Amino acid sequence: MTEQNPKEEPVTIVDNRKIDPNGAVQGDVSEGAASDQDAAASAGEEALADTISAELSERTADLQRLTAEYANYRRRVDRDRKAAIDSAKAGVVTELLGVLDDLDRARAHGDLESGPLKSVADKLADALQKQGLEEFGVEGEPFDPTLHEAVQHEGEGHNPVIGVVMRKGYRFGDRVLRHALVGVTDGVADLLGTSDTTNAGRDADGAE
Repeated sequence: MTEQNPKEEPVTIVDNRKIDPNGAVQGDVSEGAASDQDAAASAGEEALADTISAELSERTADLQRLTAEYANYRRRVDRDRKAAIDSAKAGVVTELLGVLDDLDRARAHGDLESGPLKSVADKLADALQKQGLEEFGVEGEPFDPTLHEAVQHEGEGHNPVIGVVMRKGYRFGDRVLRHALVGVTDGVADLLGTSDTTNAGRDADGAE
């Protein structure tokens, strides 16, 4: 008795591709969906990168602003500290101006030509000069009303100079601690002009 082969089941092939009206075979629908997903993921990554870049730029600007503010604060503090130190020094030096006047009078009388007092006077003057003290008011220099206080005036010229110094003036840096008391006289230009005028008058008298 011959054994018969069982009936084979038919094989079914499913093709997900589409055929357009022109007969061309289109790709699998799943491939298009995957492409859309990749594009969406790429767009999301770009948006995230833009957000991170914007936040980084904002934080960088904040840091730069804080750095500039701190630098300005440091400069302001340093300026205020220097101004306070200079003001304190100027106050101390101002209290010593009377001592310097006494030493100047002693020097004018010849009391500081030698001896221990001369050494003390020289050391004091050197120490004050190193701190920034400057004296002004010298005979022959132009008269400056912002530095000199005229207590007498000889002549009628327009280029006055200091004729006599009655009390020295002092300044500490840009700050005037004390104006110089001076007597003012005509300058060289005024004296020359007066001399020329006088000579011209004499010549005119001689010509008559």
